[in-house]
Amino acid sequence: MNTLAGHLFWIWLASAVFMLLMWLIQLRTKNAAIVDIAWTFLVGAGGLAACYFASGDIARRQLTAVLIALWALRLDAHLIARFWGEPEEGRYQAMRKAWGPATNLRMLAFYQYQALSVPLFVWSVALAAANPAPLFQVTDGLALVIWLVGVSGVSLADWQLTRFKATAAQRGLKGTTCRDGLWRYSRHPNYFFEWVHWWTFLLLAWGGPWFWLAAGTPLVLLYFLLFVTGIPPTEAQGIVSRGDDYRDYQRTTSPFVPWFPRSSA
Repeated sequence: MNTLAGHLFWIWLASAVFMLLMWLIQLRTKNAAIVDIAWTFLVGAGGLAACYFASGDIARRQLTAVLIALWALRLDAHLIARFWGEPEEGRYQAMRKAWGPATNLRMLAFYQYQALSVPLFVWSVALAAANPAPLFQVTDGLALVIWLVGVSGVSLADWQLTRFKATAAQRGLKGTTCRDGLWRYSRHPNYFFEWVHWWTFLLLAWGGPWFWLAAGTPLVLLYFLLFVTGIPPTEAQGIVSRGDDYRDYQRTTSPFVPWFPRSSA
């Protein structure tokens, strides 16, 4: 555990320095969305480092490394395609407006907060990599199923939303809300399936030293998605940009867990 804590400390320190550089870049570009790309990269790189330095079963470490690397590559590819050449995302514009003259300092604190969260996500990956049990226990099979469901669900939700936005732009439709595919059953299917994905590493850590602590990552993530940095600001921005259409969407559609829509009457 002491060795793990040491590795996580260095991952945090590297993340803090990297996020400082990203903050300096956004001072010039005036686009804070780079923090999302940087955070994903840092979690992926930190996860790979944790797998390299762990002392668990070698096959388990390799599988864990592949899974966290594929997760990071997919998400960063999506974020780069989404943000490249586009103006700053609405939620970051809202933050700048709310913070006023204190924007630069508060943005620095926000970037460093993101750096501080990196070890929390690497934590569960490191515990999975530290598990000495030979690979392909029953729980490992369940972990692969969970990973496939989570990553496939996020990918599908992202693709459906991107397709909807492109179609809406072509047709000149503004102020409309995506209700296609998974978005008909959840207002935030991308958040839901991202949360599902993080249970993968608890199952890969199952039976290893302190394995139960790997549940901390998805549990803390759930709290932040529901109450802090996930759904609340996204929904507030949805009301600003789509008004009554989004309010109707809120009345009829589950906020997180996919479920059948309700009548708007």
